Amino acid sequence: MITKYGYEVVAVVIALVVVGSLLAWFLVDIVELRFGLIGLFLLFLIFTISFFRDPERQTPEGSGLIISPADGKVVLVKEVDEGEYLKGKGTQVSIFMSPFNVHVNRYPVSGRVGCFKHIPGEYLVAFDEKSSLRNERTHIGIENERGRVFFRQIAGFVARRIVAPIRVGDEAVAGERFGMIRFGSRVDVVVPHGCEVKVQVGDRTVAGETVLAGFA
Repeated sequence: MITKYGYEVVAVVIALVVVGSLLAWFLVDIVELRFGLIGLFLLFLIFTISFFRDPERQTPEGSGLIISPADGKVVLVKEVDEGEYLKGKGTQVSIFMSPFNVHVNRYPVSGRVGCFKHIPGEYLVAFDEKSSLRNERTHIGIENERGRVFFRQIAGFVARRIVAPIRVGDEAVAGERFGMIRFGSRVDVVVPHGCEVKVQVGDRTVAGETVLAGFA
């Protein structure tokens, strides 16, 4: 299954691969070079389709659970002061998404979207801690009866577009898709002080399935 956020890109790549393969077939006389070019085009198509894959997920049930919004590797767990949305101390969990991970993002908790902001910026490598402050990113906050959760989609060195078609006031459902970051990126999740964090640096997460933390 291909995500709806990638239909346009996949269609363009398919068209380019078809045209490029036809040109190689009819214009390149050296057989090895002809098939080599066609093979490269097909590999590019396979990578593109793989990048925009969107598998179904089974989200754990529980009102106090905070679920991973991204596939990837936990690269940072630390205490922070979050003054924009939580207005206090919290724990930040940062997840690095390589170009080979599923890049569709999912809501970590159910509730109301209380904060949304898109911030232009740089394109440092996403696993650099400074990327949280300097890269292009979105800031998203969700609140429910248990508390607030704040998270950031951060564009990386390769990524050049963040997709997040949501607005303040929207209803969020834990595990439901809300957007994606194209071609390598990072997601920071900040949970309130007192939440029990369930992951540590080096752990692998699955969007919509891995429990990152639990409300106190």
